[in-house]
Amino acid sequence: GPETNELLLGKALKDGFREKVELATKFGITLSQDGKFGIRGDAEYVRSACEASLRRLGVTSIDLYYQHCIDTTIPIEVTMGELKKLVEEGKIKYIGLSEASASTIRRAHSVHPITAVQIEWSLWSRDAEEDVIPTCRELGIGIVCYSPLGRGFLASGAKIVETLDQNDYRKTLPRFQQENLDHNKILYEKICAISEKKGCTPAQLALAWVHHQGDDV
Repeated sequence: GPETNELLLGKALKDGFREKVELATKFGITLSQDGKFGIRGDAEYVRSACEASLRRLGVTSIDLYYQHCIDTTIPIEVTMGELKKLVEEGKIKYIGLSEASASTIRRAHSVHPITAVQIEWSLWSRDAEEDVIPTCRELGIGIVCYSPLGRGFLASGAKIVETLDQNDYRKTLPRFQQENLDHNKILYEKICAISEKKGCTPAQLALAWVHHQGDDV
């Protein structure tokens, strides 16, 4: 269930192991009692979420604290203002953003330096190259890629859809709909051809591509 990962990680961090790792976690997505998801970035929530994570993890400080989703109803300056206070209090060391636009990154960075921005970046998803990645590099912000295997597509191709559970959220994504799979499988076939020449799997090739994007990735 929600927050279970932090509780389990808290157990693993005992007995001196905490000092051996860099610890990152997120805030910003809420789950109501009736099972509905929400997004919050107000100052009160930012603080309460951080303090709750500290308790679950059993630590006094979080190395990298990400805003999971940007709350568009709250100015990013408000969210960052509270995060800056948490840094000054020693409860977090560095601030990260996830799924933020280039303009939001700039505004946030003007309040307090952003250490990392998490984005979807892969051979299958390259929209961030237009403005988000250049902005991060201009400002000296690290880039953390999620779904480097295209949510599994770059490892299995179109056949992955046949293996997905009926409740798998990927079934709702446009890229996994049949009308788009016919086009997307052309990309996968090209990747397969290159990986065969290189003597590796398509998944290995996709990961190597991301790894090759720079030392800041």
